[in-house]
Formats: sequence, C-alpha cells, structure tokens
Amino acid sequence: MQDRIKENILNISPAGLEEIVTGLGDKKFRAKQIFGWLAKGVTDFDMMSNVPASLRNRLSDSYFIGLPEAVREQRSKDGTVKCLFRFADGTEVESVFMQYSYGNSICISSQSGCRMGCRFCASTMDGLDRSLSGGEMLGQVLAMRNLTGEDIGHVVVMGMGEPFDNYEGLSDFIRLIHDENGYGLGLRNITVSTCGLIPVMKRFAEDFPQVNLAVSLHAPNQEMREKTMPVAKKYGYDELMAACREYTDKTGRRVTFEYAVIDGVNDSEECAAELAGRLKGWLTHVNLIPLNKVEGRDFRAAKDSGIHRFRDILDNNGVPVTIRRTLGSDIDAACGQLRRKRQG
Repeated sequence: MQDRIKENILNISPAGLEEIVTGLGDKKFRAKQIFGWLAKGVTDFDMMSNVPASLRNRLSDSYFIGLPEAVREQRSKDGTVKCLFRFADGTEVESVFMQYSYGNSICISSQSGCRMGCRFCASTMDGLDRSLSGGEMLGQVLAMRNLTGEDIGHVVVMGMGEPFDNYEGLSDFIRLIHDENGYGLGLRNITVSTCGLIPVMKRFAEDFPQVNLAVSLHAPNQEMREKTMPVAKKYGYDELMAACREYTDKTGRRVTFEYAVIDGVNDSEECAAELAGRLKGWLTHVNLIPLNKVEGRDFRAAKDSGIHRFRDILDNNGVPVTIRRTLGSDIDAACGQLRRKRQG
C-alpha cells in the first residue's frame, strides 16, 4: 500500500486551518495558534508548545512544515546573504537577504528558473522548472530569518522567475504573509517586479492596490526593448506604458521602472533623453541598475560616469531617479545573477 503524500501546511490559510482542526475534533482557536507558530518559523509540530500533543500528532500524520533546506549559503563582505534553498521535491531556488538603512529586506523567488528569456539575466538561462506555491514563497522568508537570526521587514519578489507568470502562487503568498495572525507584513512593505505581463498587471491593480509595483523596462523604446526582452514582442512598449498609466490612475500609486544600464546598448545620452520625454510628469520613479556580470552572457555594465550622466538627464527633466546600490555582487547575489547554481 502506497504511503499517503503529505501536504505542506504552509500553503494553508487560517480559514483552511480552522476547517482542518475542527474536522479533527478540536476547537477553532487552535488554528490561530498553529498559524502563529508557523509564522515564527518552527520546523516541527512538537515546537508548538501550547497545542495539544494529540493534535500535533494528527497534523504530522497528514502535513509537513515545508521550510526549504539551506543547501548552500554565501555571505558577502557587505553583509548580504545568498542561500540556495531546496524544497521537499528537490526543486531549488535562490533567495537573498540584504541590509539597508531602513531595515532588512529579502529578495525571494517566485519560480524555479524562468521562461521569459531576458538576454541579460541568469535566472532564465536554464529555462523554467516549475512555479512555487504561496507557502514555498513564504518558506523562503521564514527559512532566511532562521538562518540569519535577523528580522525581515521588507520583501521584494524579484528573484528567480516572473511573479505574474505565477499569479496564483503570488496571490496566496501575499495573503499569507500579510495576515495579522501570522507574519503580519504590511502590504506597502512588499514589492513585486514584472517584465510587463499586461493582463496580469491589471488584475494585480484590482487585487493588491497597496502592494508596490516595479516594471522591468530596460529600454526607452520598442525596438531596443525587443532586442533584450522577448516579452516586448507580445506586449508592445506603448501598450505597456498605457497599462502603467492605467495602474497609477486606478491605485494612486507610483510605478517604479527598473532600468539595467548596459554598455553600448541602452546607456547613451539619447536613450536617457528619450526615456525622460516619455516619463516626464508621471507619478513614477526610475531605478537605474548597474548591470551585474552574468557568466555566459556577453553584456557589460555601463561605466559609472555614463550611469551618472544618464541619471542627471532624467533628474534635469523632473523624472525621479536613483542609482540602485549594488549588494552581493561578489557572491552573484545582485540583480540578474540568481540561478540554480551550486558550484563555485
């Protein structure tokens, strides 16, 4: 007789836990206790000291606590921690812990691999393995907090994968980590990045208007965007800009445009002037990202002087802009460098 396959309890909402515990003959309030323990990052049901042993035993018969295993940990000289996590079925992703003046942040993955094909990014080089569940995304936060011993007050879904290509998992994750009876993370402390899947952007504006939206743009026009981002052939530049304006009109929130500055590709003064012309007067922000070296890719980072000149052109045209502080590049933990990689 085949053993019953256990379910990851991190995927289950508080309402779902209530159904489970009442179905096992216990009281509803036990669900809140269990959910609270899970949010603390416990790794075993027996750590739930105020939950009766009989209930803990019955839960362990059908469920497991799906925190990923830390397969490989790397620590940067700047305090950044990158971890290769492995889930119960062998699926692997990378997550990155970062320290900022405003608090600690984690960059989590929404998929193992990616199928978007952006030519400057490491995450897409091995294709897509699978999407992650909401509980697996939450598990990265909890496991990293256990690993570092540090509180994490900000989450960016900018690791491996395209979050809007896994909207169900993303939505479950946001609801799980935001629930006041669990981790209780504020929605404005969550940022989701997309390469521009327009239909899902519109749905996201309806479902999560308080969550921050970042759009990976990386070009001032359609022709240039198509050369590095295959998604541009499906969703054109003008259509994307219109969707971003619609998002701002609907939510009253700004869109952050991510722009990896690539030497000889999109770093010219003309590119900066064209981008400034498109964004002037918007409720928006441009985050200039010095391109990080990716093994197997030919693109190079623009010179610092060119990035600063690009910033100044945007700034002089009234477009809010910053240059992203690069963290963890010495351990391949910076933007665009995450992949399923154990060697090195």
